[in-house]
Amino acid sequence: MKKSRQWDVRRAVALASIFHFLHSYATACLIPFLTLYFRQLGLTASMTSIIMGTKYLVGLVWSPVSSFLAKYYNKRRTVILTSLLCSLGAGLILLLIPPSDTKAAGEYCNFTLLRGAENTGTVKDDTFAFGNVTPAQDSFRSTDYAPPGTPSLAYKTLTPSTPKSHGITHTTHDSTRTDEAATALRLRLDTPSAANRASKDVAPTAQLGLQTEPKKVGSAKPIAEEGEDARQALGGVEPAARWSKDDEREQDKISGPAAAGRSPSRRRVRSAERTREEGKEEQGSKGFLGSLNVMDAQHQLFFLVLIAVGLWEALAAPLEWTVDDGLYEYLDFVDSTERYGKHRLWALLGAAFGVCSAGLLVSSLDCFIGAHTPRSAAHFYAYALATASALPVAVFLPMHSSGQREPSPRALRALQLVSADSRAVLCAVAAFVLGAAASTVDNFLFWQMQNRGSHELHMGVAAAVALLAEIALSFFRGKVLRVLGQTGTAVLGTVCLAFQCLYYSFLWSPWAVLPIQVLSAFSKGAIWWALDAQCDDISMPGMERSVQRVFRSVSTGLGGGLGSFASGFVAQRFSLEVLYRATAATLLLWSVGFLIIQSRIPRQKRLNYSRLLAADTSEVSDSDSDQERDWFVKAMKDDSLNNNH
Repeated sequence: MKKSRQWDVRRAVALASIFHFLHSYATACLIPFLTLYFRQLGLTASMTSIIMGTKYLVGLVWSPVSSFLAKYYNKRRTVILTSLLCSLGAGLILLLIPPSDTKAAGEYCNFTLLRGAENTGTVKDDTFAFGNVTPAQDSFRSTDYAPPGTPSLAYKTLTPSTPKSHGITHTTHDSTRTDEAATALRLRLDTPSAANRASKDVAPTAQLGLQTEPKKVGSAKPIAEEGEDARQALGGVEPAARWSKDDEREQDKISGPAAAGRSPSRRRVRSAERTREEGKEEQGSKGFLGSLNVMDAQHQLFFLVLIAVGLWEALAAPLEWTVDDGLYEYLDFVDSTERYGKHRLWALLGAAFGVCSAGLLVSSLDCFIGAHTPRSAAHFYAYALATASALPVAVFLPMHSSGQREPSPRALRALQLVSADSRAVLCAVAAFVLGAAASTVDNFLFWQMQNRGSHELHMGVAAAVALLAEIALSFFRGKVLRVLGQTGTAVLGTVCLAFQCLYYSFLWSPWAVLPIQVLSAFSKGAIWWALDAQCDDISMPGMERSVQRVFRSVSTGLGGGLGSFASGFVAQRFSLEVLYRATAATLLLWSVGFLIIQSRIPRQKRLNYSRLLAADTSEVSDSDSDQERDWFVKAMKDDSLNNNH
């Protein structure tokens, strides 16, 4: 006799919870910090918003399509494993794209450290190591700093300083001084635009914080000869130096009559040769971005990152929906759907641990890992390792296939249900507004914190506090909905999000964001409880999950995408402070409008037969005298009373 298969529901739910914990941990190690990495690459706010908006829209379109195809061809486990492996590799592709400004990462890193030390009153001369600071930051100290790439801010007067530089021996020995000069020139000439700056100003080594002996007048050298010395010290690398007529006249004075007697034609020939060599050096300094030779380096970088992120999202999008469908159908087959949804708390917990641990790891590193790799690359490595750890669990995820092919996707039927109910349409608009505002917070909150001197540890702790507050409030979900109702809970969540955005526009220190993050329990948690309750009211049996997905797709995909596009242009045209204040005002206006419209729409609660079938059978009677006790008649009367109110 063939032994029947045993269905271990507890083991299936545990495996699903572990997988969601690991996957959320991996995602939180990188995605919250992704826009910060784009900023360090040299992208503007509008470019960053277009990239993130495209990411949201790709997920909106491809997630339901790939989930349907995986079920239709019964390839869910294959899709899950392939998505994990490919998204792991696609995420690392971004590290292969060089920045448009090779000094941007170091400038932002040191700016953050300096602002943080300034806010705590612990600024010292030896705060920064020479290998992690740019010449401009090492040569000057100011009482008012602005992040790199923000020319609209007013700077206070900069005063020269001579900070102590770690790792450099201040001595008068010739070889040591040569190494110092070589290091200084390498810092100055490390960016593609260095050659252009060299033609206008070649700062002496004293401006770089190097204490060298002053040269004698008789031993003065023209710029080209200093570049030759630096080239030999750098092992044959030719520094970019641009000559001008003033430079030639000065060299004539130094070199004497022999140089003065040279013909102008020979000078023009030498100048043309130097110009050609300089063009080759400028193109080579841009790496393979310069090989495109179509647009400037920043726009080349933008399109490369846009393509890489779009590909990455296309590979990662099928994962969440496919895993969720497999678990639900497994539990539905063994008649244990009441256990569905418990894995979401583990996903939130994994995200909290992931974002906090990643912030702690990166903030403990130097500004550069090795010679040229910025420390923000550690986010990608942590993401790859955590994703790889989820692969063994994905092999054993619970899956069940009924073998039946649906004539049409459930998402289309769920859209029909939502469009046929006025209150559901209003809730969908609320989800859109929520998603647009949430994308504004997710995309640029860390930018705003960085402007106030926060580094990755502050950011990770702030995001973790928001997630933990959401987890804590979830245990009181039923009580909150009973006390406030669906409408009251939704309005409360919207007002809390508006107050958060207003608070973000007035941040004053690295840790100032922490107190307001507690409100995320309502702005990200409670508001979705109200929307999910609305889903239960309009759904037919078995369609609850599909209707909830419609709301989340409208919020995260459509609202997040369009909100990202708009927020980036507002931030670049005005400022981050204006962006957050405008978002707060919009949310407050929407909460008032939501209350007014909701009060004017009649409530039409759909009869949920699946709940009626679970009623006590002792109340069912077939006799005509007991019709008043019949469960169906009672349900119809209750529904009639609800419609009248």
